[in-house]
Amino acid sequence: MVRNERYRKNAISVRERHNERKNEVYSNPDVLLEYSHNNVTFKACEAATYAQQFDWMVEEGIVSTRGLKPDAYVFDELVFDVNTDYFESHGGYEYAKQFYAEVYELAKEIAGGEQYIISAVMHADERNREASDRLGRDVFHYHLHVVYLPVVEKQIRWSKRCKDPALRGTVRETIMQVSHSKKWPMVPMTDEQGQPVLKKNGKPRLVSSYSLLQTQFFEHMRQAGFTDFERGVQGSDAEHLEVLEYKVQKDRQTVAELSDQKKQLQGQRKELISQVKNISGSIRDVADIEQRAKTKGVLEKRVELPVQDFQTLCEMAKASGKLQAENRSLRMQLQQSMVREQESRQRLRRCEEQLDAVLTETRPYREAMRVAPEQVQAFVLGICRCQQEEKRLNRQQRRQRARGQDR
Repeated sequence: MVRNERYRKNAISVRERHNERKNEVYSNPDVLLEYSHNNVTFKACEAATYAQQFDWMVEEGIVSTRGLKPDAYVFDELVFDVNTDYFESHGGYEYAKQFYAEVYELAKEIAGGEQYIISAVMHADERNREASDRLGRDVFHYHLHVVYLPVVEKQIRWSKRCKDPALRGTVRETIMQVSHSKKWPMVPMTDEQGQPVLKKNGKPRLVSSYSLLQTQFFEHMRQAGFTDFERGVQGSDAEHLEVLEYKVQKDRQTVAELSDQKKQLQGQRKELISQVKNISGSIRDVADIEQRAKTKGVLEKRVELPVQDFQTLCEMAKASGKLQAENRSLRMQLQQSMVREQESRQRLRRCEEQLDAVLTETRPYREAMRVAPEQVQAFVLGICRCQQEEKRLNRQQRRQRARGQDR
């Protein structure tokens, strides 16, 4: 799977600290910094920060921000993510390095050239909890982060005010403009047969052109010889949860599955206990019957025990022993499930506490983002009122001066 995210200049530092492993502590408990030396850097940022590298490229004329608003999206990030089991079935870490080396070639093509890529890092220090528990060893989730500048070629033409008529309308210069919207314009959506998907009003449904990256990624890797990995869904609008929220969701799912398993085992145990009680009451009698039958060949004094009935009772006694053994096995499975459920609940509680801490820390920033439009609007209205008051005072002063001249 591949996805493309956009970032403003003042927000890229968060991604930088994550990608370059500049944080000392991570909210994602599966990031194991002691394994960060296994991360592979296909291209390192030449400046101290992503933002400084961007400023340097603008100053050197490598890219241009002409016509961009101050809060424009100037960074894009490609995240290439393939199922962990795919790499484990092909050799693990070494195979992942070969795979993502080829993916980086595709990233350079998508970015328009390696010169527009700020950083490209393959992470090999994020533990896959589910695969590790299943395989009984540390298994890591390999994925690639590529941060780049979304640039398009733009021709600047001479205007009609040019003194030389021959130059008017001709190309004056060509620049590489930073523009996320022009790099990834809206395109008509198509179905599996290549036919346009229409809305209710008959107009074509539009999607961002980077929604087609799944197809480009799949085709490129297949031509390179990597043919058996899972293909992403084209045009998928599924939300990508934050890592911590994803872990919480998976833990909740695990707890629910263990609870269902626990209920099933408890139900089977009750049935077995009932069967054992029905049979165990006659176990002693069967033993007595067997002993008396060997010596006397009769049941009590009035009823004789046929050979076939005697054999049936013996088989019932043996079956009772098997049921007791099966009951002990189910009891052990139930205890193991209860232990796993308790561990999952503890892990879920820790993740929820970490998530609450993150939400608490970011609440002032989220609140500021929410009320910022209202404060800006109030500020603009205040300026307008001041300007109107100033105009009124100026008119009043002019009228007073006019009355003084008439006198």
